[in-house]
Amino acid sequence: MIRTKGGDRGLFATALLLLVLVFLVSLLSGCINRDRQLQASDSDRTYLSVLVPLHFPQPPSKEMVAKIEELTDMRLDLRWVPEGVYTDKMLTGLTTNSLAKVSFVKVSDYHMVKNAIRSDVFWEIGPYLAEFPNLSKLDPNILDQTAVDGKIYGLYTERPSSRQGVILRKDWLERLGLEEPKTLDELYEVLRQFTYGDPDGNGEQDTLGVVDRNDLVYGIFKTLSSYFGTPNNWKIEDGKVIPEFMTDEYLNTMNFMKKLYDEKLINSDFPLTSKEVQRDRFIRGEAGVLIGSMTDVQRLAIEARAINPDADFTLVNRIKGPYGYKVWSIPNFNGLYLFSKKMIPTEQDLRDALRFFDRTMDRDVANLMKYGFEGRHYRTENGMVILPEETSQLRVNEVNPLYSLMIADISNPNIMEVAQKEHLTQIAEQLSKDNEAFLVDDPTVRLSSPTYDEKSAELSTIISDATYNYILGRIDAEGFHQEIERWKQSGGQVVIREFEEALSRR
Repeated sequence: MIRTKGGDRGLFATALLLLVLVFLVSLLSGCINRDRQLQASDSDRTYLSVLVPLHFPQPPSKEMVAKIEELTDMRLDLRWVPEGVYTDKMLTGLTTNSLAKVSFVKVSDYHMVKNAIRSDVFWEIGPYLAEFPNLSKLDPNILDQTAVDGKIYGLYTERPSSRQGVILRKDWLERLGLEEPKTLDELYEVLRQFTYGDPDGNGEQDTLGVVDRNDLVYGIFKTLSSYFGTPNNWKIEDGKVIPEFMTDEYLNTMNFMKKLYDEKLINSDFPLTSKEVQRDRFIRGEAGVLIGSMTDVQRLAIEARAINPDADFTLVNRIKGPYGYKVWSIPNFNGLYLFSKKMIPTEQDLRDALRFFDRTMDRDVANLMKYGFEGRHYRTENGMVILPEETSQLRVNEVNPLYSLMIADISNPNIMEVAQKEHLTQIAEQLSKDNEAFLVDDPTVRLSSPTYDEKSAELSTIISDATYNYILGRIDAEGFHQEIERWKQSGGQVVIREFEEALSRR
């Protein structure tokens, strides 16, 4: 241990602070200069840096990226950031003005960058789209959903309205003689039996009903909440805008989660658990249920069977609650690629960046990004794609991360149809389509609240902390109500008023 006198301690602290500042400045400088250095290293191709979320254990293969560079005549600097920390990384880049030329913004984070958009940080791309054969055909309805003050700033990544559902260990259900759950009560019973009924047959009580993570949206809470009939973020009733957490249904969801926590049917550390740890615990058979995107099931099954060949999975999308079937939805996009004015200084540079994304929608590039190399990752029969089970892991490792980079792919007519998919993937997609029958939309998608755009992070933290504290038993219903009042006083009441004013103008 270093012992110092008072004066020495002050000098030591000052020196340490200076070292930290020097490190941060050099790190920031390195990020800012990265584009210039890499651009200068290859003058034959246009250089483009892109900040992209990574939803898989590793980025796509170098061969895949090299082929995309060749076909698009671009030099790509794809900056892959794990999805679990993506929001923090993106917001840090925004605050320090060190974003890539093009940066992805998740739909759940979009309100946090709208003031930056209004402050001219990003290019308005709407007037340029007509110049490109593919971008000019983007869905005007989805573009309208993304608009800020009537202007288009981003290229959207298209997704089904809802892929949310329940992924279960089918072999555990069979071992315990249980049916797939169809109601909230049956889901609870499955979770209880998966915890205390020795579903893995090893004679020990070492399993959990469900494993969750530190995310009230893409973890299990919001999907359960929609089963209980909670509005999707906001509710409009008689011209009044009501936040979801001020409804009885939200309280009922918290009580259900509290019951799971109190009875130890869920991992007790879920408020601190990352997505990666959540997935790993499910893959390793520590829990029998994962609630979230059903399209993850194929990859989860592959990794689980590598550990336990007997692991088997099933999917359920219809869980009946007090109001029948409900499931929350996103708009028809799950995020946007925005174009930095600092890193893209001229209109020609912007056109070059847009040209890349337009080119990715052409038949050769789009199918490469979607399916990989023919003969290695897939094969074709009668002009249709066959995705064999035996190359599924290869696609996960080498191709599938590129899905995050694709724009408007669902409605892109250049993408080949699939004649045969992996069994679980096909079921997940069928059930996602079935979700369309009972979607719960966010009614404020086309409404504007400048205060919400400015203070959403602060306001969301108040409610998420209160929600966790209620579930963990640290506050009661009265304590939760007090946090709602604090939310109102911190700007929430102004947000409600602005939404209601925007509603009256429509």
